[in-house]
Amino acid sequence: MAPPLPKALLDDGLAGLQHNVLTGQLENLVQWARARSLWPATFGLACCAIEMMAAGGAHYDLSRFGMEVFRASPRQADLMIVAGRVSQKMAPVLRQIYDQMMEPKWVLSMGVCASSGGMFNNYAIVQGVDQVVPVDVYAPGCPPGPETLLHAIITIHEKITSGEILQRRSEGAGPLVIEQRDGQTERGVRIGTAR
Repeated sequence: MAPPLPKALLDDGLAGLQHNVLTGQLENLVQWARARSLWPATFGLACCAIEMMAAGGAHYDLSRFGMEVFRASPRQADLMIVAGRVSQKMAPVLRQIYDQMMEPKWVLSMGVCASSGGMFNNYAIVQGVDQVVPVDVYAPGCPPGPETLLHAIITIHEKITSGEILQRRSEGAGPLVIEQRDGQTERGVRIGTAR
């Protein structure tokens, strides 16, 4: 004997079925698939790269988000995590890799050095990666820990699924800045305390 039909289906017909394969919008399905299949490009430049590698390790497990393999080829990547300070010599290389990435593509600026030049206020360091490539999400910290990076990645997932990132780009709105999640404070890193 077949199970009884849901009340919403009996009352409203096919309109009673919401968010499934048959009645869902194709755009929502595409955005959901994009958010859960991000492939990051390997672009670690300084100490933030060590934290990015830690996020890919077994303890934090980026593979649960479908991101277990950092791509060495920009043509296979759609998320660039700029981890660390960008020198003036590295800026054209960064831009070339960004241009070679497939569309749609997203950029996550990880750490204060990538976001604003950090403590390196001199002619050799780019004072913000947004001068080279458009940034979608800023992850603060020096260096931001894996928890903050995961929070930034989850934020990107949510904004891709809702379509907000592409709307922000078309409207000319600025990037998103997330909060820190790894125990660092404004006064520095807490040393020797439990998190």
